[in-house]
Amino acid sequence: MQTEAGPGTDSFPGDFPGKQPSRRILRDEMLLVLALSLGASGVSALISFIGSVTKPGGLKDQAATLNASAAPGRPWLDLAWQLFGIATALVPVALVAHFLLREGQNLRTLGFDRTRPWPDLGRGAVIAAVIGSTGIAFYLAVRGLGFNLTVVPEALPAVWWKYPVLILAALQNAILEEVIVVGYLLRRLDQLGRRPGTALMASSVLRGSYHLYQGIGGFVGNLVMGVVFVWLYRRWGRVGPLVVAHSLLDIGAFVGYGLLAGKVGWLPTA
Repeated sequence: MQTEAGPGTDSFPGDFPGKQPSRRILRDEMLLVLALSLGASGVSALISFIGSVTKPGGLKDQAATLNASAAPGRPWLDLAWQLFGIATALVPVALVAHFLLREGQNLRTLGFDRTRPWPDLGRGAVIAAVIGSTGIAFYLAVRGLGFNLTVVPEALPAVWWKYPVLILAALQNAILEEVIVVGYLLRRLDQLGRRPGTALMASSVLRGSYHLYQGIGGFVGNLVMGVVFVWLYRRWGRVGPLVVAHSLLDIGAFVGYGLLAGKVGWLPTA
């Protein structure tokens, strides 16, 4: 959608030669992208959380399952559903790429490209190591205090495609969240004239909101992670390292749980 630039139109010089989007268009576009993706997930997580806290029993006695079978007992159909879910979850990222292209930009504008693979990988690995170790300790502590559900990262059947699908799911989560919640959202909020502090809180609270289904701990832990990720994005100008870090964190959680559940005493299971 485009509007002719004219008197009284809030637009951004250089975005479109002759035709420029108004602030209203950019705002509505941003809200629609969120409504089709992680904003809707935040509302869903809130409803789920209300259901959990109003259910008899403590939160830690309830489970939040992340990757479950979509067709129990039918592995090929299950695989089809798993791949379909991963692919369709990335459609909002394609929509963001389309909107950036309309501006004469692309995902490279957000630092999501292959121009700096080794720095992205190195930084991402360091971030994952720091956040992963503290994140596990935080989860165990808040669950023990009764502020979090027992998180079950995966409950897939023991089939040949289990771990490849878990890795793909981790990559999908990382790309969707970091491109939209950090790169795209911050770009739009900057274009709309929001203060950096306001944009930081909006991104961080959004990240926390769609993890609320895990409990208070899931919300707080991811809000703090959101603050760190926004700060790093402002410093580096790239979501690449954040996608790497998020991918490694989720791969560690999904695959690690699949390998260790029921075999070590410190890992809670449903």
